[in-house]
Amino acid sequence: MDQDGTPQADGHVRSGTAVRRMRELDRDEALRLVATVSLGRIVFTQHALPAVRPVNHVVEDGEIIVRIHDDGALASLVAPADVPGVVVAYEADAIDPDTHLGWSVVVTGYASPVTDTEEADRYAVLLRPWVARPTAGALRIRPDLVTGFRLEADTTPPASAARGPS
Repeated sequence: MDQDGTPQADGHVRSGTAVRRMRELDRDEALRLVATVSLGRIVFTQHALPAVRPVNHVVEDGEIIVRIHDDGALASLVAPADVPGVVVAYEADAIDPDTHLGWSVVVTGYASPVTDTEEADRYAVLLRPWVARPTAGALRIRPDLVTGFRLEADTTPPASAARGPS
């Protein structure tokens, strides 16, 4: 067979896709992996509809910090004073485009603006902007639910090869 399942002239079964397995990540490993990349996507509600924006981030003390711009959609994510923040999701990954191996993590939690001036100034230095736009500060995402998986090469021999010749 070739990649799409049609038989090969020599009768052999070939697959263009490597055998992979998906392994679930625990919370600590997932957050550690998110900290190894600088780009992710934040999912939030805008005008009662889901919205997604690519953003750069840092992970500090198990929390994800993203930069917000004065005129950007994320600057509107301000919760009333009596709630812990606005519910958002954050996704980051590193998947090799050729081998399709890598990982993906989704964090769901509450986002709230960083209000401490010194802390906000420090994040302004750590979170280098990708575009020249006025900065409104930073947004802190406190993870409640962290899920993730790693796509790994499956090195387990096929059942027929494990049994040996018949």
